[in-house]
Amino acid sequence: MKRWMSNGFIVAYLGVLLFGIVTHALQFRAHQHPLTYYIVWDMFCGWSAWEQWTHVIGEGESGTLYELAPGPWGEYRPYGDIARHHYDPFFNHAVRQGVNTLQHTEHEPISRILVYEEVWPKKCNLPDALRERLSPVPQDPQSQFQLRWVCDSDGTVRQRNPSWFDIQKHLAISNNPRLQREARPSGQQQIMLASGVQGQSR
Repeated sequence: MKRWMSNGFIVAYLGVLLFGIVTHALQFRAHQHPLTYYIVWDMFCGWSAWEQWTHVIGEGESGTLYELAPGPWGEYRPYGDIARHHYDPFFNHAVRQGVNTLQHTEHEPISRILVYEEVWPKKCNLPDALRERLSPVPQDPQSQFQLRWVCDSDGTVRQRNPSWFDIQKHLAISNNPRLQREARPSGQQQIMLASGVQGQSR
């Protein structure tokens, strides 16, 4: 009896996984129910292949640049060797950290706070021995820098820019005619959108 139960569980488990793979491959009701999150093949599709770090810079009136994160009291590394301020991909606290550093340090008058994101491929994080085993081609790691926020010294936001990821997404769509066609709403959706905009304008 126990063997029948264990075999039945294995068959049911593998059957559910196979159903999830086929559902995702055929795009047939892959997101019909929240429970399908656990069986579709792309449940970890939100993971990025790019590393993202945050740099908070203060620019003095003389043009001198000051690193505002981490503060002068040292770094806090909660999960390994990466400082805490890098765990803020949406920059919800970067400006606040910069203002906090300015409030607790002596410096020349600060004209503005600049928040940059630095992005590079995660494959460049591999140890040299492992990377050489995977590919004999030497890597040339290069970071991309994107200015995200420009603020006054008190944290008042003066300029916001899209992220590097959003810019790449826009470029991918704008350079691909097929994606442009698929991004356009259908005729009925266009009518609904037009009526919605008209209703808001009244």
